[in-house]
Amino acid sequence: MKLFENNVDTKVFALGGLGEVGKNMYCIMHGNELIIIDSGVLFPEETLLGIDYVIPDFNFLKKNENKIRGLFITHGHEDHIGSINFLLQSVNIPTIYAPNQAANLIKKKLADRNMRYDNIVIYNENSKFKFKNLEVEFISTTHSIPDSYSIVINTPNGTIVETGDFKFDFTPIGPMANLHKMAKVGEKGVTLLLSESTNALNPGISLSESRVDATLSDLFQRQTGRIIVATFASNVYRLKHIIETCKRNNRKVALFGRSMETQIEIAITSGYIKDTNIFITPEEANKAKPEEVCLLCTGSQGEPLAALSRIANGTDRKIKLLPTDTVIFSSSPIPGNAGAVANTLNKLALQGVKTYTNTSLNEIHSSGHANQEELKLMLRLIKPKYLMPIHGEYRMLKAHADLAIACDIPKENIFIMQNGDVLSILNNKVKRDKSFPCYDIYVDGNRIGDIGNVVIKDRKIMANDGILVVICNIIQEKRLLLGRVNITTRGFVLVNENEELLKEIENKAFDVIVKELKNKKFNYTDLKNQIINELAPFLLEKTGRKPIVLPVIMDIKNTL
Repeated sequence: MKLFENNVDTKVFALGGLGEVGKNMYCIMHGNELIIIDSGVLFPEETLLGIDYVIPDFNFLKKNENKIRGLFITHGHEDHIGSINFLLQSVNIPTIYAPNQAANLIKKKLADRNMRYDNIVIYNENSKFKFKNLEVEFISTTHSIPDSYSIVINTPNGTIVETGDFKFDFTPIGPMANLHKMAKVGEKGVTLLLSESTNALNPGISLSESRVDATLSDLFQRQTGRIIVATFASNVYRLKHIIETCKRNNRKVALFGRSMETQIEIAITSGYIKDTNIFITPEEANKAKPEEVCLLCTGSQGEPLAALSRIANGTDRKIKLLPTDTVIFSSSPIPGNAGAVANTLNKLALQGVKTYTNTSLNEIHSSGHANQEELKLMLRLIKPKYLMPIHGEYRMLKAHADLAIACDIPKENIFIMQNGDVLSILNNKVKRDKSFPCYDIYVDGNRIGDIGNVVIKDRKIMANDGILVVICNIIQEKRLLLGRVNITTRGFVLVNENEELLKEIENKAFDVIVKELKNKKFNYTDLKNQIINELAPFLLEKTGRKPIVLPVIMDIKNTL
């Protein structure tokens, strides 16, 4: 692309993370050097039927892979590392630079998929990596997973800071963010700040993790039966605190859910959790006294296949609910999951189980993302000349832009971008450049990228209006239709109650086929199209529905 032939200016663009919460992937390129920050996934909405993940479009990286110097990871959440296995299948990444926890999660992810990759370099706050034109260093931040960092990129045209996900917690359970280094980088001068916007619509300051710590400790002390805690498996500091609280209250911990087991295993390997004697098996938990047990499980978002949902449904093979159980949701519903969480809560209530959720009275969850006052603090510490809000839906990016204006950044120096839009930096000045196509890539099982909008549209039609199959046997040489036309439906109408309608459809299809067989230019493609074109409006008129019409033509060889 001509856009990238200029070796003088520095290009900044996103392949994911703009206009969406997830799928984070940001690129900085100068001349023949390109560095990538994060490679995440976006979990699909309900409308994306059958889709497992949405991942960034790697097409640009594939075309420019000779320029790639490395993939830098800010932290180990799936929306920042979840598409690495897909990236490595299509693009040559010379080195992955990741902090300790993220590096272990990536290694586990690749090992589970039998993928070998030996070039993972673990960095810390004191690390610095120099390339010909680009230099990369790091600032420790506070987030809901250990080893979270902002990334500082020094370029010939000015300094760029990408915050990663962060919050400012002045009484954290884990380490404090390095405010001093942030201020120091800001004093040196920052040309462009890429700052996350997930909680840009939330006023004030996010709740401190120590407040959650205190509330959970109080809840544990007041419960006399078995305690079941559902929380995000990646929030290692929360898990660490729950385990320490269990120890103080003479409770053993049993783990439920694969991701929970994986995160605990990696947290032990990384040294964040040291007491391994506190863990027991589900079988041992069943034999122990209820007041001596805590079940730590996945499913805080009401996921139908997660551990808590199985327990609530009574389908878990290892654990059955007791009337004296207490279930604590140490989480808040992610937008779109409120209904699923409510469904799980209702099932628990039907079984007489006491539940606690995050409210103003029970502060048992804190977000790992910065609220408005924390975003302002980041702006004041870094003091960027220009801002590009990242990681958020457009209303979040816009809210972040408004906060920046209030913090004295000129409106013309703020860029609300889309994936594929490009900023050009030259001599510490930033301007918009040409954009390039950048699409969502759908992953359906082992299929990547071959599921387009047309397929999704067909799936929606089948989900809403069903499918109608027209089956007929034809001798092509004699232009002869053998027997009746067979009509089969799924999800369209109830066969036993609509025999008359199905007979009308059969007759209509019969007439279309007989008429088309008389055509001198007869061929199967035209016949199928004609069946669809004639039946679709007929079905709409009769039923008000638009099922997918699928003609199946059996070519019978002439033996007469």
